[in-house]
Amino acid sequence: MRRLLVLLLPLCVLACSNTGRMQSGTILPEDVELRAGDVVFRKGSGFTSQAVLIAEKGGAYSHTGIVVDSAGVLMIVHAVPGEPDFEGDEDRVKMERPEDFFHSMKASQGAIYRHIDSCAAQQAAVRALQTYQRHPLFDHDYDDTDTTSLYCTELIVHAYSKTMHPLKDVQHQHLHLVGFESDCILPSDVQKCGNLKQIRTF
Repeated sequence: MRRLLVLLLPLCVLACSNTGRMQSGTILPEDVELRAGDVVFRKGSGFTSQAVLIAEKGGAYSHTGIVVDSAGVLMIVHAVPGEPDFEGDEDRVKMERPEDFFHSMKASQGAIYRHIDSCAAQQAAVRALQTYQRHPLFDHDYDDTDTTSLYCTELIVHAYSKTMHPLKDVQHQHLHLVGFESDCILPSDVQKCGNLKQIRTF
């Protein structure tokens, strides 16, 4: 069942990119200015990405993360399976440089969304960093009632949940697949939140 979930739910994807304006190996434009609390999205063109987009029913992106300030350096925290840093590495919540999150081997398109309240964004970024520091595993059950493990969109909603302005009107999509049934938050559900605004697509 786990293999089926990896293929059909909003996870990280592998992809190729033909974007011209990019740093070496990344589709992230050099002039992009990220802020702590920004919600970032990426899309790939590989098989997994296509499966995710079918589940999305028209959604543009298949994975998401949140920008944090780690000792003065902007990083992206995200919950992802299938991207081990070393042999035997478990699927887990990771933190990596923005250019690595948007590496052309993982992403063909990207987007940046920003919370309309900068204080809430800062609070969410701190919470996301704290979540990363406890090293939770990836939530293969896609159960957002239990935050001991997290999937990508669950992490974003969780980070904002205790701020002064949690994400508005987060919807769940009911997925009924062979051997699996669950109500999950997809990347497009996060995009539609009323207090996030699109800053940049690339």
